[in-house]
Amino acid sequence: MSAPELTLLEAAPPRNPGLMNAERKPVSLWRMSSRAFFQTRLAPFGLVLVVTAVLMAVLAPLISPYDPNFGDFSTVLASPSWDHPLGTDELGRDILSRLLYGSTVSLQVGFGATLLTTFIGVVVGISTGYFGGWVDEVVMRFTDGMLAFPSLILALAIAAVFEPSITSILLAIAIVSFSTMARLARASTLMVREQEYIEAARASGASTLRLIVFHILPNCLSPVIVQFALLASYGILAEASLSFLGVGVRPPQASWGGMLQSGYQYLEIAPWLSIVPGLTIFLTVLGFNLVGDGLRAAFNPKLRGGA
Repeated sequence: MSAPELTLLEAAPPRNPGLMNAERKPVSLWRMSSRAFFQTRLAPFGLVLVVTAVLMAVLAPLISPYDPNFGDFSTVLASPSWDHPLGTDELGRDILSRLLYGSTVSLQVGFGATLLTTFIGVVVGISTGYFGGWVDEVVMRFTDGMLAFPSLILALAIAAVFEPSITSILLAIAIVSFSTMARLARASTLMVREQEYIEAARASGASTLRLIVFHILPNCLSPVIVQFALLASYGILAEASLSFLGVGVRPPQASWGGMLQSGYQYLEIAPWLSIVPGLTIFLTVLGFNLVGDGLRAAFNPKLRGGA
């Protein structure tokens, strides 16, 4: 070895063994996904909004200052005060109490309709995507027709057929919105079913049910989970719209849409009747949308690597 080469080797600093071990230490998928979620712009803020809405629904019986249906005619249309922090409505009912109890209805419809939509959409989408054939063509043309029809008008027609209740709203929203989930699950299934590990499982003798449940379904869950968060926000908006139009939750049960419906008549003299539930709906839907963006970054390998 020549003298210049020896000098160069001696001048090079030795590598830190601890640093080498740290570089080799694998990072778990959960840690990478959670880091990508919290590094997504405004996703943590959206999570705070969603958690706040959930706590309002869960703790409503404990923190509500009044009975949401109790009306005091001596305080009709009272402005916000210490006794009524958000004021009272046209029947003297406390707005804060009705807002808290209304969150229970909105989240029940949002999560319930989304769970039902996801179940129907995933079953239909994976089944048609895996088996194909004429059933796939018929179901996809049906979903095309559902997507082409205005969703709110269709939900209004379906909800009007049944007696106004939470159940009728759940069914109406699920029937209207399952098409999006079905097409998403079908597209994911079409990409997954031709993969080599599916062929290997099929060659090893795995049944069709086992292929779908243990191999195809887990690999289709990422876009489904993201869509779940977005559909939950749509469910809350749909419930508010149907209740505002009079085919949702039946009075005097508190709901955010019903509060908007009863408050818009008094915008000039009591604007808080509409501002409070409207702002609550806006923030809750915004929170679900921001959480959906964070989940998209967490489950997408390209976006996760960038974060």
